[in-house]
Amino acid sequence: MVLKKRAKRTPIGRRQAGTEYPRLTFDQAFDLVVSAKCAEGVRERTLTGYSNHWKQFTKWLHDNYDVEYVDELTSDHFRDHVNYMRYDAKRYDGHKFITSEQRIGLSDTTVNIRLRTLKAIFNHLSREELIEVNPITNVKLIRQDVDLTNCFTDEEVKALLEQPDRRDFVGFRDFVGMTCLLDSGMRASELLGLRIPDIDFQTRFITIPGERSKNRKPRHIPISAHTAKLLLQLISENREHFTTDRLFLSCYGEPLSPNHFNKRLKYYGERAGISAKKMTSHVWRHTWAKGMVLNGADPFTIQKMGGWADIRTMRRYVQMDTEDMRNSHDAHSPVNRFIKRR
Repeated sequence: MVLKKRAKRTPIGRRQAGTEYPRLTFDQAFDLVVSAKCAEGVRERTLTGYSNHWKQFTKWLHDNYDVEYVDELTSDHFRDHVNYMRYDAKRYDGHKFITSEQRIGLSDTTVNIRLRTLKAIFNHLSREELIEVNPITNVKLIRQDVDLTNCFTDEEVKALLEQPDRRDFVGFRDFVGMTCLLDSGMRASELLGLRIPDIDFQTRFITIPGERSKNRKPRHIPISAHTAKLLLQLISENREHFTTDRLFLSCYGEPLSPNHFNKRLKYYGERAGISAKKMTSHVWRHTWAKGMVLNGADPFTIQKMGGWADIRTMRRYVQMDTEDMRNSHDAHSPVNRFIKRR
């Protein structure tokens, strides 16, 4: 028999005179948060993420602690949960193709995503005065090393673009998608959600409607004449077999999902012999942002095209390697003006 740890109720601070806080069970607290987020217009996929992360947290909590109400939680519970996710949680639990050595411990990125969800939930409960003390306030996100390999080199891009068989419908579709990612910097969901009316072939602009944009703001993205020609060819190919105005489809005419598309990208990475880097649409977005900077585009234009609300977010996408810094330094160093030419 496993004895569960009894949670200690340790109130911090003092309750304001006349303020009464309800005792909420975990289900009641989550239902209140979801109701409020629905009223705020939060997207369904965000609420699904909230639900999944909350279930994982509460299952672990009830397996390890004797708690009934949310006001019994302290910072120690959340830090214990973070350590569990980092070192003991099973990754791909039940997956038949992944060995047990690959299962234990979630990545720091995944842990931070789940922790942000819990912070959002308890921050809402605190703002609405449904709990007296926010137990997660002092719990910090995990510090992560900056990854300088999150972009493809020019040679890797060339190798990847050579992999799809353009004589085949699926191969040509993937080639168009990869080219479009490299030319526009769109997110995978934005690319795969494209419809024919979203593209103005005369001005060569793609319009991402607000309902399909991550920050709910519509934006216009210019594309090259080469990409526009490829998109026209894909539209012609689709019209021979399907009646939908969607651009990126499976061979059965179904909408292509980001998960399926990323699997195709991984397949081409394996064929190209690139094993040291992730093969996702997000890395193509990083590559686009870095390429735009190196080719002289101003950061505010890149921010607008990429759809980032904060330019500091964009800066994380542009990681310069040592060769880039060397070339930039040699070309722009002020000492060059004082060197005597012989």
